[in-house]
Amino acid sequence: MLAPKSKADYAFLLHGLYHLKSSGTMAIVLPHGVLFRGAAEGKIREKLLRAGNIYAVIGLPANLFYNTSIPTCIIVLKKHRDGRDVLFIDASRKFEKGKKQNAMTDEHIDSVIELYNRRETVEKESFLAEFEDIEKNDFNLNIPRYVDNFEQEEEIDLNALLNDMKQTEEEINRTQGEFVSMMKDLTSSDAGINQTLNDLIRMIER
Repeated sequence: MLAPKSKADYAFLLHGLYHLKSSGTMAIVLPHGVLFRGAAEGKIREKLLRAGNIYAVIGLPANLFYNTSIPTCIIVLKKHRDGRDVLFIDASRKFEKGKKQNAMTDEHIDSVIELYNRRETVEKESFLAEFEDIEKNDFNLNIPRYVDNFEQEEEIDLNALLNDMKQTEEEINRTQGEFVSMMKDLTSSDAGINQTLNDLIRMIER
């Protein structure tokens, strides 16, 4: 299996897998493109999956590393193992937002490790895909194909919204009335200033 010259991602992956002990496990951080790109990379991915080498795919948050803002993933591989299932974990939302980059806390990391060790499907977080599931997806490992993390937006209560708008309008009118009342108490020995105050009061009361 030769990686394409234009993309070195699979070259690094295959190099690490080649040097792995027969009972060893390796993890490599790569861009998401390796999960779904076709051509030579797609053929390499298919062979790795058929051989059972790909053990887990973990999607990480975006803007996690200094040198890139794109989201990345961890691919866990084993040289030899029984079975060809793949565990998918979506950890893309497990982060604390920072000024320049995001960070995963110990709590976030522990939750990913727990999902990895459990190796089972957890709604909106992980999915244990059988080889047949992956084969039906043409060996595409794009995480959203397996882990649905869609959050249903809360429905808007129109009646409550209208009541809030009505209360806000009443509050504005009350505040405006108090403001005009205070302005009417203002006086000045300067006839020009008094005229300006009166004009302003009439404008507000329209």
